[in-house]
Amino acid sequence: MGAIALMPLPGAEAIDLERIALQLEFSLHRDVTLAESLRHVDQAYDPSRDQYNSRTLIDLLRGLVPRDAERVLGVTSVDLFIPVLTFVFGEAQLGGPAGVVSFFRLDNRFYGLPENGELLLARLVKECVHEIGHTYGLLHCPDPDCVMRSSTYVEQIDLKPANFCIECARSVQPDGPSSRMR
Repeated sequence: MGAIALMPLPGAEAIDLERIALQLEFSLHRDVTLAESLRHVDQAYDPSRDQYNSRTLIDLLRGLVPRDAERVLGVTSVDLFIPVLTFVFGEAQLGGPAGVVSFFRLDNRFYGLPENGELLLARLVKECVHEIGHTYGLLHCPDPDCVMRSSTYVEQIDLKPANFCIECARSVQPDGPSSRMR
């Protein structure tokens, strides 16, 4: 199995991507590499919302999967949306090679709270693992102790672990079924 490439998008320089990569390797049991940065994502910007369309970003990323990787996950600080929702923390192509995660709304400062770098990193790791799970075909999981549990609010992210439940883990392990859906 190939590696997962973390690709810095605008604003990602504010986060320790090497530390994120190490934590993802632990959770996913796969090599995680840092890809070259994608600096221009203006085509995803929607001025009427002052946000970036995550689906447009995924379309861009799909064509940028490095040769030595099977998946690419963009990480950014811009605010993401999909047309039917006010915002998303991230999105991924179900069973496909690309996803994107933003830490814009994962940062305590967005909510007027004091900065907490460790909490921000923990939230970002969980969202990265979650979106990578979608690229391996996982849907949202009803198990409250699974990273694939749906999260609409940061408090829900805080309550779940950074790891998959047993059933979801079987689906994403390098030696397990690669696209098990439930």
